[in-house]
Amino acid sequence: MTTTTDKPKGGLEDVVATSSAICYLDGERGVLAYCGYDIHDLATSATFEETCYLLWHRRLPTRAELGDLQSQFAAARALPEAIIRLMRSLPPVDGMDALRTITSALGHYDAEVDDASPQAQYRKAVRLTALTGTVVATWGRLRAGGGPIAPDPAMSHAANFLYMLTGERPNATAIRAFDVALILHADHELNASTFAARVAAATLTDIYSAVVAGIAALKGPLHGGANAEVMKMLLDFGRDATPERIDAAIRAMFARKEKIPGFGHRVYRTEDPRATHLRQMSQELGRRAGNTAWFEMSQRIEALVKAEKKLNPNVDFYSASTYYTLGIPIDLYTPIFAVSRMSGWTAHVLEQYANNRLIRPRADYIGPDYPQRFVPLDQR
Repeated sequence: MTTTTDKPKGGLEDVVATSSAICYLDGERGVLAYCGYDIHDLATSATFEETCYLLWHRRLPTRAELGDLQSQFAAARALPEAIIRLMRSLPPVDGMDALRTITSALGHYDAEVDDASPQAQYRKAVRLTALTGTVVATWGRLRAGGGPIAPDPAMSHAANFLYMLTGERPNATAIRAFDVALILHADHELNASTFAARVAAATLTDIYSAVVAGIAALKGPLHGGANAEVMKMLLDFGRDATPERIDAAIRAMFARKEKIPGFGHRVYRTEDPRATHLRQMSQELGRRAGNTAWFEMSQRIEALVKAEKKLNPNVDFYSASTYYTLGIPIDLYTPIFAVSRMSGWTAHVLEQYANNRLIRPRADYIGPDYPQRFVPLDQR
């Protein structure tokens, strides 16, 4: 039994649960790196496809290797007709509920689902990452009353998502903004969903089941969904809200001890490095669209929260206005998180498979003292 002095922190805070070569975090300095590459360099110079390759192979691809991966993505993107029929048959449900169900069903249509060889596991990781974008975009189309749009093999992952969702070929600014958003969300060490996926993978269940565990964890409001809450807050204030109204509303939330969505982080003690790029993208997209109101409102809220609560924005705060300006429906914000994070989840699952031991922690028992005397039923 654990003593008072060494009582574990709630939520496994600061507990090192495994070793990994995928993601490096330094919360004190605000550093995020994938396989040693700083997130700022990747967001500035890489593509999402290069980032996927990096997460899976621990190195950046050559031009030929990148071309091969792009071809593999293109070949894997189209959904089986049976999956589209399943999507149409679902009742009106949350996008994460739909993604959880559909991802599980995809395993039934993968001939290699039970092939545990490293080569087959890698091919499934590629297929899952390719298909998740199509699933979420197609779900968004169907929810809006449209029909599915076939992916374009000549387009990148980011461009295809926007095209399949809106039916319009996106401009270069939109493609790059969404590509960077995918890079920024691709991995984040042992967050709740990644840990859930690794725990499932450690039982040697199939990769589809493992990532479904990740999706289920991401659905929870304490993990995914904050950017949707940010956008709902901005919309409640209204596009034409005055600075005074915004300040008053935020201070009223402070007074009610309500959490401001999109601020603070379990790991970072300085600015979330992902927020740095999303802030810039929100501004650039707003300027291009001729509407910087959401960005300016976000900036004002950031300044007030930092001044009065000493909290920095996290990845969710500026991704809200970024996605909204791209024309993405709010109920797709968390599923889009999964579109990107599927690359990280699968990287961690592959790493778990490669050096596996069943994950089985212990609990600090705080129940009635042992031993308790058993009292017969007729004497209780």
